[in-house]
Amino acid sequence: MGPESSALLWWWSSSPLYYLLASPLDLLPPEVCSLLNPAAIYANNEISLRDVEVYGFDYDYTLAQYADALHPEIFNAARDILIEHYKYPEGIRKYDYNPSFAIRGLHYDIQKSLLMKIDAFHYVQLGTAYRGLQPVPDEEVIDLYGGTQHIPLYQMSGFYGKGPSIKQFMDIFSLPEMALLSCVVDHFLGHGLEFDQAHLYKDVTDAIRDVHVKGLMYQWIEQDMEKYILRGDETFAVLSRLVAHGKQLFLITNSPFSFVDKGMRHMVGPDWRQLFDVVIVQADKPSFFTDRRKPFRKLDEKGSLQWDRITRLEKGKIYRQGNLFDFLRLTEWRGPRVLYFGDHLYSDLADLMLRHGWRTGAIIPELEREIRIINTEQYMHSLTWQQALTGLLERMQTYQDAESRQVLAAWMKERQELRCITKALFNAQFGSIFRTFHNPTYFSRRLVRFSDLYMASLSCLLNYRVDFTFYPRRTPLQHEAPLWMDQLCTGCMKTPFLGDMAHIR
Repeated sequence: MGPESSALLWWWSSSPLYYLLASPLDLLPPEVCSLLNPAAIYANNEISLRDVEVYGFDYDYTLAQYADALHPEIFNAARDILIEHYKYPEGIRKYDYNPSFAIRGLHYDIQKSLLMKIDAFHYVQLGTAYRGLQPVPDEEVIDLYGGTQHIPLYQMSGFYGKGPSIKQFMDIFSLPEMALLSCVVDHFLGHGLEFDQAHLYKDVTDAIRDVHVKGLMYQWIEQDMEKYILRGDETFAVLSRLVAHGKQLFLITNSPFSFVDKGMRHMVGPDWRQLFDVVIVQADKPSFFTDRRKPFRKLDEKGSLQWDRITRLEKGKIYRQGNLFDFLRLTEWRGPRVLYFGDHLYSDLADLMLRHGWRTGAIIPELEREIRIINTEQYMHSLTWQQALTGLLERMQTYQDAESRQVLAAWMKERQELRCITKALFNAQFGSIFRTFHNPTYFSRRLVRFSDLYMASLSCLLNYRVDFTFYPRRTPLQHEAPLWMDQLCTGCMKTPFLGDMAHIR
């Protein structure tokens, strides 16, 4: 054994970590594995609800939360449209919706038929690239992009998630779309059928669109609201509470009036419109926020268009289309005293925050499940050991003799295995919607950029006073104070007792 190897092994055997890892479960006291509250609201930016006078809402997946049972219906209907109207092979009918396949926020490279997860720095997370239903080897992914995992900016999604050759799937309705796209590609590849990638992508997208345009989804929900609409009583409680505290409310949605009316009657009651100062349907977001040309049109009680010119927006009335600039002029609701909630980071929130200075809240239903996973002992212990190994690898790489390199290689292998285990806790194919192995995902980057607050559902507001101030946690930058596990790895700095840190979210 050489002197360098001896030094490494001596350091390791004398490290506090060596003794702690005799029983890895002792790394974390039990109380740490329940730090995060799935019903909490998380802040990207400091915001006081005391300053908010006007609350705005999207409808789908914001006021109305839908059950996952809706997704297979969308998948099956779009699959049948492909077969019957677009003349796709009958063999596609054998595919059923797999709710565990995809996650929100993935990117799809149209020309390469590649569904993948990309991080905040435009790098593909290796092990998360799929063509059809089959994983693509890391070496092939790197080769497809010219010897790198990096996707150039010009190829990436534009402001609304649509690049020249790459599309990002950002809303919850895109889950059945990604599943269908992957199944169709899988069938064509499995049967050796030639196809144009762009045509196939457009056909699948159009079939999914047809489900919405033809009103099929609206029909399913209207026929069984108890099955498909969740937390309606909580939505009613949120709206009633805000009105009782003197807040003004408005609704801007792309859904048609008849559908919204039936859903709101189910959740809130027949007088639901009295809670809102302004109601706008079929708004055509995101162009509603940027296109000044479309005027507001009033609807009568039956949903028929009226012809009178709109000079003010009246409470209890229903308006269609329009644009944000007329909305601002007629209501004078401007700047940070307005807080708008939506589930789509691009279509609902981006323009409002960046161009108009509204405060924004993102509804992320997946957050509840992910937090429950994060709170498990399996996740906490896996992450803790990963951090420990990372610190060891960084500090011990100076030892370059053969035996030391062997130890380092073993640590590297174990770290990679732990990363894969942790990823699979969230989703076997793509992992968490918020993180790659260590970086934030591209989805997370947009979430932080376009939302002041984010939460699993609107009902989370019920856990806070209407004058509550949300303070974002100060998270260390890379050049700032090291995290406790890095200190623990080196043994060179005093490690704070973890129980004293249990209050940190």
